[in-house]
Amino acid sequence: MRDLVVVAIVLAGCVAALRRPWIGVMLWTWLSIMNPHRYTYGFAYSAPLAAMAVGCTVLGLLITKERGSPFKGSPIVWLVVFMVWITLSWLVGLNVESDYEQWKKVMKIDIMLIVALMLLHSKQHIMALMCVCVGSLALLGAKGGLYSLLAGGGGRVWGPPGSFIEDNNAFAVALVMVIPLLRFLQLQVQLWWGRLALTAVMVLCGVSALGSQSRGALLAISAMALTLWFRGKNKLRTGLLLVVVAVPLIAFMPAEWTTRMRTMQTYEEDGSAMGRISAWRTAWNIALYYPTGVGFNMATRDLSARFSPNPDIVLVAHSIYFQPMGNHGFIGLGLFLCIWISTWRSAGWLRKQKSLVPEARWCAELGAMSQVALAGYLVGGAFLNLAYFDLPYNIMAMVVLTRVWIEKQSWKTEPAASPKWMARLGLAPAAKAA
Repeated sequence: MRDLVVVAIVLAGCVAALRRPWIGVMLWTWLSIMNPHRYTYGFAYSAPLAAMAVGCTVLGLLITKERGSPFKGSPIVWLVVFMVWITLSWLVGLNVESDYEQWKKVMKIDIMLIVALMLLHSKQHIMALMCVCVGSLALLGAKGGLYSLLAGGGGRVWGPPGSFIEDNNAFAVALVMVIPLLRFLQLQVQLWWGRLALTAVMVLCGVSALGSQSRGALLAISAMALTLWFRGKNKLRTGLLLVVVAVPLIAFMPAEWTTRMRTMQTYEEDGSAMGRISAWRTAWNIALYYPTGVGFNMATRDLSARFSPNPDIVLVAHSIYFQPMGNHGFIGLGLFLCIWISTWRSAGWLRKQKSLVPEARWCAELGAMSQVALAGYLVGGAFLNLAYFDLPYNIMAMVVLTRVWIEKQSWKTEPAASPKWMARLGLAPAAKAA
């Protein structure tokens, strides 16, 4: 039954993408982030559904006249330069053939992001992308939160099989990023029961993230909460609200959770923490020796024997900073940082537009919550291999598209009435009538 449902949705989306290719972007995003076909047990599990979505979207892109340049902001320029560099790094790397699958996986995500920037332009498109990104993970997070509650806070929740966030630690950080995006949607919803439902989902995602027993997730939640408090108008009220939510959640966690979190104070005695530090030193040494990097895999026995302080242990970088450094050298790390610095600045620019016109208020809220989500990613990701994970790049795309929407004063040209799907979700009207 699951197979039939997933395949039916994909087929319907592919047909719609031929006429309205932006729908194909939403289909691809859903398949890429959530991997719904990996939750099936039959023919859909290994079916080339993502390839079908890509093919129909690209074909629709070639047919439609409603396409534009993808270069809509400095983050995109940095992304394209990064794509070129990591491709060159792969081609001159140590294991071109074995690294091909990882290169293809990363390029597919980035190229489809470029396609999305060519096809998306309206508030409807931005809101649709936000709903798909958030819904793909929030549904799993809410389910995982219920499981953690029933398990007394001790049940670990795993991410979508075969994805960048399959590991429970990575999935926890992804859920931390989703919470502020849920808050953004809550600010747009006009129905009281919709706002209440989103509050419940946010809490469940928080429970799921904490229940993973991931120390990185705890740091990500702390960074997210601190950024949210700092961005809040009423810091006292925001602080009290965060305390009211956080204290019961932490108190609910079992004793082993508290014991594990306390190991951050004595990381020298923790094998996992010391392994990460060893991997970071290995990445640094590799980047010093190979200016263009070694390709997409620094976790080999040969490289470990030559550059690791613990040659007998082969580990991946375990960091969004040391991962591109070890894979693609210091230039790769520099380009990666430029993507997120420029994205942060663009989101900050959006946040300052709250007094522009009432119709652009949602843009300021998107910028503020995007910064909160990125704070969770930039802190939590410091301990995980998530440099190529889809969600932060989708946030980047939404920030860039929203900035263009403001610069073009699109509220003057878009219809006042919301599309049917937005109205049914209780989202605010699209824009002011021209």
